[in-house]
Amino acid sequence: MTHHRERIQFIASTVLYGTIGMFLRFVDNIPSEAVALYRGLIGPVFILLWRFLKKEKPDIAAIRRNIFWLLISGIGLGLNWIFLFAAYVKTTVAIASLCNYMAPILVIIFTPLLLQEKLDKRKLPCIAAALVGIILVSGVFGGHVGDPVGVILGLAGAVCYAGNVFCNRKLKDIPALDRTLMQLVFCAATLLPYVLIRNGGRIPFPTGRSFWLVLMLGVVHTGIAYCLFFSGMAVLPVQTISILSYLEPVIAVFCSAIFLHEPLSPFGWIGAALILLAAAVSELMPERQPA
Repeated sequence: MTHHRERIQFIASTVLYGTIGMFLRFVDNIPSEAVALYRGLIGPVFILLWRFLKKEKPDIAAIRRNIFWLLISGIGLGLNWIFLFAAYVKTTVAIASLCNYMAPILVIIFTPLLLQEKLDKRKLPCIAAALVGIILVSGVFGGHVGDPVGVILGLAGAVCYAGNVFCNRKLKDIPALDRTLMQLVFCAATLLPYVLIRNGGRIPFPTGRSFWLVLMLGVVHTGIAYCLFFSGMAVLPVQTISILSYLEPVIAVFCSAIFLHEPLSPFGWIGAALILLAAAVSELMPERQPA
């Protein structure tokens, strides 16, 4: 089976993810952490509505069995959003997205330590290429990053996302949408106290154009995007998923350059290519069979 519809759904989800930073730039009357909170609140409501219309019920038993790792992974997702959304504000969307996309490389580096799995030495060149790429993207060689703090925030987001990946490896026998639903709930719970502390005990409310943009980011870029993502992931081959996932940072880079007119130096473009190539090769490399 070719799964044309599911492939289109998956591509649509990655395109939506890649445009989040661009739309966030036009939200101008509430801070980035508040946008992340609304995204975490609206997304689960939409997913619950989606499942209700499909007459599907959450697997409560599976959620209970996995509650600890769902909680920790949700916290990791919340922290990832805090750092990534702040990075979008501090530097360009392209640089923030590429820094965040160091997560696959971090997973490779820390897997031997956290999961007691041997590091595949064939992937060492991928790690080296990604590290060189992030140095080039950071603007050390004449780029224009606006604020180097943005690079640090983007990398911090990558660390948190890598932690989320490790936690998801611990989840057992739980439907994908139940996993996503609970992670978004715990993500919102993580964001809430941070937003209150940062904003004097209140939750900023978007008005005017920002209201519709925040609503769109919650419904379209979270609720609909996650449903499309998992509908495609349920049937597509793993390698197809891996390849199509790289549309997200590519879309982010092009949105940054074309629609936001944000600069990326020639060194930055080379660094972007190195990061994407290193992550793609490392994920598509066949697993080494034990002797």
